[in-house]
Amino acid sequence: MGKIDIKENVQKWLISILRDPITKILVKNSHLTRAQIETLLIDILSENIAERKLAYEEKARLRLLKEGVSRGAFNRTLRQARENIIKAIYTVILLGYLGILETPNLEPYLEIANKLRAYSDAYKDLFEKTANPKEQIKIIRILRSELEKSLNNLSKPKSLKKT
Repeated sequence: MGKIDIKENVQKWLISILRDPITKILVKNSHLTRAQIETLLIDILSENIAERKLAYEEKARLRLLKEGVSRGAFNRTLRQARENIIKAIYTVILLGYLGILETPNLEPYLEIANKLRAYSDAYKDLFEKTANPKEQIKIIRILRSELEKSLNNLSKPKSLKKT
């Protein structure tokens, strides 16, 4: 696979992920910027598409910006993304340590995580099993609609309010 093919394939893949309505909601309400998500995805998953090890200069050129970014800018954004992920994980650990994760207020978040997994699995099944694609697409659309509504509701600060 040539460099142009790799760039084109990775960028098409990135665009499809970043345009996904559920991804948009999750990114909007996360501690990661769109650029950080894009950079992290390139760093972690682009080598699977390229089927070879990529240098950071190559990864920097895969960004969706017309000319890519410099290796330094790519590495700074990647470092910021990793730091934000670590902080988010520590936040979850802290909530568990303080006993807050066991409160009923967080039950909807656990439910949405399970629904997201079901949505993801249904989406994968659509491409692996083509027994009844129309029915599968209908189920996926319903799941996506429910997820979007739930995610939007849970993104409001009052969703953590004591009931």
